[in-house]
Amino acid sequence: MKILGIETSCDETAAAVVEDGRITLSNIVSSQVDIHARYGGIVPEVASRQHMLTILPVVEQAVSQAEVTWKGIGAVAVTYGPGLSGSLLVGVNVAKALALTYALPLIGINHLEAHIYANWLNGKDILFPCLCLIVSGGHSDLVLMVGHGKYSRIGRTRDDAAGEAFDKGARILSLGYPGGPVIEATARDVVPTIALPRAWLRGSNDFSFSGLKTALLHLVRARESLDHFWVTDAAASYQQAIVEVLASKTIAVARALDVKEILLSGGVAANSALRDQFIRRSPLPVIIPPPSLCTDNAAMVAACGYYRFQSGHIDCCELDVVPGLGIS
Repeated sequence: MKILGIETSCDETAAAVVEDGRITLSNIVSSQVDIHARYGGIVPEVASRQHMLTILPVVEQAVSQAEVTWKGIGAVAVTYGPGLSGSLLVGVNVAKALALTYALPLIGINHLEAHIYANWLNGKDILFPCLCLIVSGGHSDLVLMVGHGKYSRIGRTRDDAAGEAFDKGARILSLGYPGGPVIEATARDVVPTIALPRAWLRGSNDFSFSGLKTALLHLVRARESLDHFWVTDAAASYQQAIVEVLASKTIAVARALDVKEILLSGGVAANSALRDQFIRRSPLPVIIPPPSLCTDNAAMVAACGYYRFQSGHIDCCELDVVPGLGIS
């Protein structure tokens, strides 16, 4: 069964066709990163307008590249939350129009759940129960998954998400946007030496990165100038503080819950330092999508849509966006 996935939750306009929830036939992403870089962050109105300009060409390209006709598409899956309301509306309304035009089932997809299903596109069999770490610009969630569509959120961020912390850290160091990739590039091959705090939140599965951000800000304000060598050290030390807490807490929870595997997902999962931490330290198998499937894309939406459809889930055309949608 071939599912068309549509993703417009933030600043990526994406469409993909995935077969049987595992085989990616096409995965088209139109990025707006260069547009928003001039503002130092995402401007919601600009994002939604750009989605309107690119969504139909992206969908047409995804269907063409998959070498299928509309008669070969079994359903349309679309992200309806969480995300920016204006951006979500573009994707949902286009998905509704396509579903009505071609008499296809419509499947609303939780963006966070879709990130988890990027791991099914690895071609590997996932063993339940598994512990999922979803790390992105707006989320740092620990989710216990005991079966398809069966989740329990057992940890979250109390303030800044990991991706948000990277963006703010990059801004403090005047490195540019987006923060995660630029900090990773700046920190590459640098041995960190600057002591920065870790918020372990003993007795809790939650995360907190606000104090780390504040500590970096105080260090910067105390310096007369930011020379290149200090900035690279600061970037490496800041990155290490984030990935060390993410990996350590996740592995400890996985051991306590006696899960079979750890699944990483979300844009921050593309960070090489985070991936290395898990691979080196975890006694359990760690499944990580390739970097292109960690950031927002529609293949993960289509993969999730397949399993939702197999469980009998179909939405009607009254489907509406839920910008604050969570996972539980």
